Amino acid sequence: MVELRDFTPSDGRLLVAWIDGPVELWTWSGHNFSWPFDEGQLAQYVAESATPLRQSWMAVDPADDRVVGHLSLRIDAANASGRLGRVLVAPEARGKGYGAAMLTQALDAGFGELGLEQIELGVWDDNANAIRLYEGLGFACDRVLRDVAEFAGKPWSAMQMILPRRVWVADAASA
Repeated sequence: MVELRDFTPSDGRLLVAWIDGPVELWTWSGHNFSWPFDEGQLAQYVAESATPLRQSWMAVDPADDRVVGHLSLRIDAANASGRLGRVLVAPEARGKGYGAAMLTQALDAGFGELGLEQIELGVWDDNANAIRLYEGLGFACDRVLRDVAEFAGKPWSAMQMILPRRVWVADAASA
């Protein structure tokens, strides 16, 4: 349903277009970027994505070559682990299964060609749709960090989730 291709500098305009305000930017990236999301921040992200420490992708629907999402995987080679992040589905593509498809592709790459033993992620605990999606892929809550940040006049708690390779492989074998 989707193919992943490397994130390029020209993809930045899509990310900017998909994020319509400071709360959506915060939900997507936490404290990593600030509003307004601008060319300087994008340039830094593009540079970081071009290193062996992060793999960043754009998800493309091969039926019409339309870009439908973005995600990245920060790699800790020394510990054979990765941290999934910056997952964003294009507004017009939400609710159509693209999120699960692009995450599945990224997890296949992480546990396959990258040889990772576990992949973790953080998600704001009020993001029920994302949590449901991650749990459906085999992620389990490792811990909840209560009130780790304050933004837009409210405290934010983050759920830390983890998916070991053995769970991913077992789930794939039973499917």
